[in-house]
Amino acid sequence: MLSSTLLSAVENDSNTTKCKTWIFLPYAFSSDATGFAGGISTMRRSLFQPQTRFTATLFTGLPQDVTINEQPDEATFSGGFISFSDYKLPYTDRLFFSFMAFKSYFPKNRYYIDGSHTSNKDDVYISSGDSDFFTTTFRYTLPIGEGVDNPEGLYRLEGGFCVGREDCGGGVPFITGRTSVGIRTFSQTDNTENTEMWEDSIWWENGTSRPTWNTNGVRFFLTHDNTDLDINPSRGYQFQVQYSKDFGWGDSLQSWDFLEFKYNHYFELDTFSFTKQNVLALSLWTGYSFSWDNDTEISTGFDAHRPPMWEGARLGGFNRMRGYDQDRFSDKAALYAAAEYRAIIDYNPLKDISWIPAKVDWFQVVLFAEAGRVHDQYTIDLVNDMKYDAGISLRAMVSELPIRFDVATSEEGTYLWLMAQHPFDF
Repeated sequence: MLSSTLLSAVENDSNTTKCKTWIFLPYAFSSDATGFAGGISTMRRSLFQPQTRFTATLFTGLPQDVTINEQPDEATFSGGFISFSDYKLPYTDRLFFSFMAFKSYFPKNRYYIDGSHTSNKDDVYISSGDSDFFTTTFRYTLPIGEGVDNPEGLYRLEGGFCVGREDCGGGVPFITGRTSVGIRTFSQTDNTENTEMWEDSIWWENGTSRPTWNTNGVRFFLTHDNTDLDINPSRGYQFQVQYSKDFGWGDSLQSWDFLEFKYNHYFELDTFSFTKQNVLALSLWTGYSFSWDNDTEISTGFDAHRPPMWEGARLGGFNRMRGYDQDRFSDKAALYAAAEYRAIIDYNPLKDISWIPAKVDWFQVVLFAEAGRVHDQYTIDLVNDMKYDAGISLRAMVSELPIRFDVATSEEGTYLWLMAQHPFDF
């Protein structure tokens, strides 16, 4: 997916300072799924309210040679993205609304239908097709801890560092920190133009003109943030419990569910003469699909009540197991752990350059290592014969939004990721 390049930054002095202008930024990128592509994005912080962020982008690519139903053809990557987050609903003090939508056409989308631990990297289904999603979030900040006086989570930043929170981070859960509960709705459609391959598939029962996997449902979550600064923590911890459910209603291909838990911990370390901040960041994530039926198939190669390849217990890509292809592994259960050493360096060549459209507060060098495994049962086997990768990352605080360029290597190759926000973010 292209959330990597769909976010840009806007210049403002602090979280509590409203930005009155729009920022427009062009960008370019290349990947196996899109070919060479580019676009333009716009963003504005504090639209209508101090805590909100609006982002939108349009993108397109150069034509690529593809094969559709065993015939040579051409296809061009195109689409758009829009997001508006953390709008406090009228007549409420702590209920926030967000939405995100993505519409795209990929010349060479990649799906690992068999993503089991022992699956072959070359056993991948590649096809032109659409990939669209829409999500909404209703989040309620509980009136406990920091949520009593600051439900919006607004802090004052100077030079990309939080001011006035030197004693915050790592307190007693639910007594300190900010706690939220909420519900997310999700809907995603992926289809393929290779119709001949799926002539006998259950997909045709939905009356679609092309083989299509639709999924829609809700997620229920509880999130607790007990760090000094949620967008770039130096100490403290975060955790989240989330349950996702597709009820199989409407045009959904089939019902499924997934329960997951994530925990991050941050340790502030002593600095060197050439660094401003040193942090050891640790992350643990695990999940299980109760509904996945390994003994029943709805179509050849597709187990009954399994989440799609881009949902559930999956590893690989820009957030977890960055040394592997996007959604490379998927199964009924997953376990993942990572460690990052993050050092904000004292040198910033872009600090005082006025013609740059977005403010760059600092640069950060990161070394990281990851381990993970998927399995068809939630047993001790999840910690045996795990997959590993390691890499290096260059990150920057661009108008109060971390931007990262990660390079990771594993037994299956080397992958590059350009993304917004740290990989441990919720």
